[in-house]
Amino acid sequence: MLNGIINVYKEAGFTSHDVVAKMRGICGQKKIGHTGTLDPEATGVLPVCLGNGTKLCDMLADRNKEYIAGLLLGVSTDTQDITGQVLEQKEVTCTEEQVRQVIAGFQGDYLQVPPMYSALKVNGKKLYELARAGKEVERQARPVKILEIEILEMNLPRVTMRVACSKGTYIRTLCDDIGTALGCGGTMETLKRTRVGEFGIHEALTLGQLQELKDAGSLKECVKSVETCFVQCPTLHVAAEHGKLLDNGNSFYPAQTLEKKKYPPGEWVRVYQESGRFYGIYVYDNERHWYKPVKMFL
Repeated sequence: MLNGIINVYKEAGFTSHDVVAKMRGICGQKKIGHTGTLDPEATGVLPVCLGNGTKLCDMLADRNKEYIAGLLLGVSTDTQDITGQVLEQKEVTCTEEQVRQVIAGFQGDYLQVPPMYSALKVNGKKLYELARAGKEVERQARPVKILEIEILEMNLPRVTMRVACSKGTYIRTLCDDIGTALGCGGTMETLKRTRVGEFGIHEALTLGQLQELKDAGSLKECVKSVETCFVQCPTLHVAAEHGKLLDNGNSFYPAQTLEKKKYPPGEWVRVYQESGRFYGIYVYDNERHWYKPVKMFL
């Protein structure tokens, strides 16, 4: 069984679930999951986790992301993208400079109301299921962060933007909010995800390319190990005589490591056996003065 992560380039027309189903066929195994839904018409980076790498799904979903988005001003739709029903159309009278100022104003923290056409649940029901049934419910605004927003091209009423953002940010809603701020409405026309954490679009492979690698017997070459997702984390090596603690997923004291070091509480640390085998991610517990496991990858 393959264990790790494959950086898949999701093509338009596939749901994220479709990608997982096809990857099960390509890899010949059932234990596969993805790290964050992309709309069917969106393209780009979709890290797919295999085997024990599926424990990473929720951890990678928390990573910052980057997109190239096409904003169409003057149009508002019920889905906040071009696939939806048009609710309103207005003439775009704002200048390019006004557009630049408004878009730049979204950089930083802002409260975003999730769209009705999303997979978020309210009282056990997914919002998009309620929306398709013609129901709209109140949604609480959530704090998100636009780390970077850059205009790549402007030919009004169309604007192409690069957006780097925190988890939970809806680019469709950002486009709608920009249009509202400009007074003419706006909707997302295109979307390409170019980065999820350390996974970039230039290394992503299409399903067709992955099938070719499988047929050539070299699929393993594109599987990244779990620990590569944590290269930014410091490391600790548990001494060989205390190795059973790791085998059983137990906590351990700094004195039981080769480094004998305390990292700040809450900071993720990569933990290895003295022999160099990677075991998982731990954090230091300041109350008990030991390292406790966050996620084990045995």
